[in-house]
Amino acid sequence: MNEDTRLRTPLGRAVGLGSAKEGVAHWWAQRVTAVALVPLVIWFVIDIIALTGSPRGAVVAWLHAPFPAIATVLLLIAVFYHMALGLQVVIEDYVHSEWLKISAIVLNKLVAFALAAAGIFAVLRIAFQG
Repeated sequence: MNEDTRLRTPLGRAVGLGSAKEGVAHWWAQRVTAVALVPLVIWFVIDIIALTGSPRGAVVAWLHAPFPAIATVLLLIAVFYHMALGLQVVIEDYVHSEWLKISAIVLNKLVAFALAAAGIFAVLRIAFQG
């Protein structure tokens, strides 16, 4: 131990070494989106299976209804937010270069946002125009 470390209290040595106070919010957001995805994905898969083989007009009519349009938009938001959170954890764990890590996290968030926006735009366009 060097002189500076020996003279500090145990609390003084520990300050700054613990949690960044961000992990819990990230953890909760990932759990909440996972729980939200369960009923949304089950509903979506059941409805898509029921629409299998239907003409385009039937699918458009299904998406014209308020509940399917709103639920599909919520599904897209939850899917891409959950995806971004999960990939961020992978990036933080396995990318060791700080500048590459930050770049990858920013790119991850931008791609997730762009994909969600494109999906939501498509749903709204079908829902309002057909």
